[in-house]
Amino acid sequence: MIAQVPVIAHFVENCFFYVDDTSKHGFIIDPGAQAEKLLGMIREKGWIIEKILLTHGHFDHIGAVNEIRSALKIPVLAYKSDDDYLRDPEWNLSPSFGLSIIIENAETIVDGQIIRLDSDPAFSLKVIYTPGHTTDSVIYYSERDHAAFVGDTIFKDSIGNYQLPGGNFAAIQKSIMERVFTLPDDTVLYSGHTEQTTVGTEKRRYL
Repeated sequence: MIAQVPVIAHFVENCFFYVDDTSKHGFIIDPGAQAEKLLGMIREKGWIIEKILLTHGHFDHIGAVNEIRSALKIPVLAYKSDDDYLRDPEWNLSPSFGLSIIIENAETIVDGQIIRLDSDPAFSLKVIYTPGHTTDSVIYYSERDHAAFVGDTIFKDSIGNYQLPGGNFAAIQKSIMERVFTLPDDTVLYSGHTEQTTVGTEKRRYL
């Protein structure tokens, strides 16, 4: 089961829950704000969230991480880059909005890694490294559910901003062409700031 939950700090960002319908165990992806709203939903649904997964380290995707990690006592997983967005407020852009967000002690993930539920290792997501929006951008792909959580790498009808610190136009083009567009056409893309789309739809627009 996939639940898209818009959260609002300074603008709207899509947080996602990817939860096994049978066990109610799952992951939360990019909890950018409104920790109490997200925790309330977890309690209401009876979900057991095992891990926090981050597509990249910008403030609007990590703003509720510390509160949720503290409340649920669960790990945070993110790609490690030399720029270290999680530990540097200037790189995660939080000072531009009157904040100073620092996420310590995240577990490092790598390209190609399979992240599994402890309760059911068959329920999993594959890490695919997609630099370009940031140097730490990844997507999480579920072959079983034909879904990919793509953060800000690609949107419906557009691509991620490559003019922020660590961004690179050539890199994001390469990520989209070689990592996103090589997924099956029926893969649903769940992004950080637009409604869902599919690989096939975006290929027809982009190519």
